[in-house]
Amino acid sequence: MQKSSAFILGIFLFFGLIFLGKSIGNALLSYKKLERVVTVKGLSEKEVAADVVIWPIQYTKAGDELTTLYDEIEKDRDSVKRFLKSFGFKDEEISINAPVAYDRLSNQYGSGEGGYRYILNQTISVYSKNVDKAREAMVKIEELGKQGVTFKSDAYENRVEYIYSKLNDLKPSMLKEATLNARVAAQTFADDSKSKLGKIKSASQGQFSISERDKNTPHMKSVRVVSTVVYYLND
Repeated sequence: MQKSSAFILGIFLFFGLIFLGKSIGNALLSYKKLERVVTVKGLSEKEVAADVVIWPIQYTKAGDELTTLYDEIEKDRDSVKRFLKSFGFKDEEISINAPVAYDRLSNQYGSGEGGYRYILNQTISVYSKNVDKAREAMVKIEELGKQGVTFKSDAYENRVEYIYSKLNDLKPSMLKEATLNARVAAQTFADDSKSKLGKIKSASQGQFSISERDKNTPHMKSVRVVSTVVYYLND
């Protein structure tokens, strides 16, 4: 009797394991089907105009009498301020740095021969939200040259910066557009594989980037974002 009971129990266990194995297999197959996904990227890009300008204006004087140079640089400073105010810039938009003097005789790499001993530089910076007004003034700054103001030609120190500060206003619409573009790409994959596009499994927002549209129009900016979206594919 004990042997018969053990035999019957063994048979039940055998068929039970087979049934369990099939159930697990079916569950795994269902899971695999559920996990059919497609990963796509959606791009959104907009062109905008900068709304902030930072404009450094550096002028210089050279001579052998330092006291005289300070008087001359002060006159140039007043000329530059009058010029900027003629375009409507306010005092709070204009900042003035202290003059910086260089003594060529104190330069260990220079002989001090064949030129003026002192060079005096000063920088006035404009920080304004009126970009168009600043660009108009840049075109007409040669008027100061006619008044005897000598500008220092340093491409790096005198580089004009254009900034777009309203990115948060663009984010919602651009993210929506990027997601829609991603869905279009996912639908194409689904159609090609004769599947139905399912729900979103996961999505990640790319980093927003702001760059110059081109080197000739630095005040025009290109705003770009790429979103990555994972969709389920259903039969």
